[in-house]
Amino acid sequence: MHTFASTDFWIFDLDNTLYPVECNLFAQVDQRMGEFIASYLKLPFDEARRLQKGYYLDYGTTLAGLMSQHGLEPALFLDYVHDIDFSVLPAAPDLGHALDLLPGEKFIFTNGTATYAEEVASRLGVLGRFSGIFDIAGADYVPKPQTAAYQSFLKAHDVAPERAAMFEDLPHNLEAPHALGMATVLVKSRYFDHPAQRDIEDWQALPDHIHHMTEDLTGFLNEIARALTDATGQDTTKA
Repeated sequence: MHTFASTDFWIFDLDNTLYPVECNLFAQVDQRMGEFIASYLKLPFDEARRLQKGYYLDYGTTLAGLMSQHGLEPALFLDYVHDIDFSVLPAAPDLGHALDLLPGEKFIFTNGTATYAEEVASRLGVLGRFSGIFDIAGADYVPKPQTAAYQSFLKAHDVAPERAAMFEDLPHNLEAPHALGMATVLVKSRYFDHPAQRDIEDWQALPDHIHHMTEDLTGFLNEIARALTDATGQDTTKA
C-alpha cells in the first residue's frame, strides 16, 4: 500500500507484460527480426540471429543496432517484424476489470509501434482503458532501457515520476524508472529473451531498483486496488 498510495499514473510495458507469455506472440516477432536481418544484410539465418541478439544486448533493441551500424530506415524493420498472427492473443476481461480499479491514468510504453500496441491491446480487450500509448517513434527511436526514453515519455504525457508506477518484464528496464522516482514492478515471465531474466532465478532478494515482483499481473493489480480501498474506505473504481 505504501508504494502506491500516491500513484496517479500507471505505466505498462507491452510484450510479455500485458499478455500471457504462453501465447508466444513475441516469439513470432523475434523470428521475423532474424528473417528481416537475413534478407536485409544477405546473411545466413543463423548468422543473422547472432547479429540480432548481439545488437539487442548492446543497444537495448535490435532496431537501435541496425540503425546505428547500418543506417536502417526504422519503418522498414518495424512494419515487417510486426506483421504477425494476432489471433493467438486471448481476450483478457479480468485484466480489463483490474485496470478499471486503478485510480488515475494508465499508459502503454513500448519499444514497438503504436499500431502494434493498439492491435495487441484491442485483442486483449483493454485498449479503451489507456489514456495513451508511447512508442519507439515517440521516443525518437531511443529505446528502453535508456533514461532518455523514459524522460521523453514523462514529458510527452506530463507525468510526475514520483506519482507513477512502471510495470516491466525486463529487470534492467526498471533501473531508469527507479532512478527517476517511480515505483517499480517486475512482471516475471518464463520467456527468457535476455540474460537478465535468467539471473532472476538466482536472486536471494529483490534488487534495490525493483520494489515488487509478481508472476500474476491481474492478481497483483487487484491486490493494489483492495489495499487502496481498505486504506481510504472508498472504492477506487472510476465511473
